[in-house]
Amino acid sequence: MSYKTKQSEELIEFLKQNKNRHMTAEEVYGELHSNGSTVGRTTVYRHLEKLYSEGAIRKFLTGDNSGACFQYVDNPEACHNHYHLRCNSCGRLIHTDCDFLNELAEHIKDEHSFYLDTEKTVIYGVCEHCKTNEKEV
Repeated sequence: MSYKTKQSEELIEFLKQNKNRHMTAEEVYGELHSNGSTVGRTTVYRHLEKLYSEGAIRKFLTGDNSGACFQYVDNPEACHNHYHLRCNSCGRLIHTDCDFLNELAEHIKDEHSFYLDTEKTVIYGVCEHCKTNEKEV
């Protein structure tokens, strides 16, 4: 970001500290607010979109009407060659490198003349943690 306010720097620092998490704008706002931040909801939304357009964060559409989740990017190439698994229960987004999925992408390309965008491909299901908790209930 070319012009940095105290609030934008606070937001960027929060995202850096949570770079392994994927959070909605509302989750970012909620955690900042619960940590005593005075950054407003509108400011969070506006700055997240600006950071996304500048390539500083990634944006993943959630597909569940909650909009999108965001993640800080240390290395812009980090998400280009793997798939994402999204837990329907907890909302966690998991990065995965999987030879079988790569073979499936090749099959789709070769047999159906369609090219998957690995950066935006999200497979929905339930993570192991949530599945284990489901069984215990």
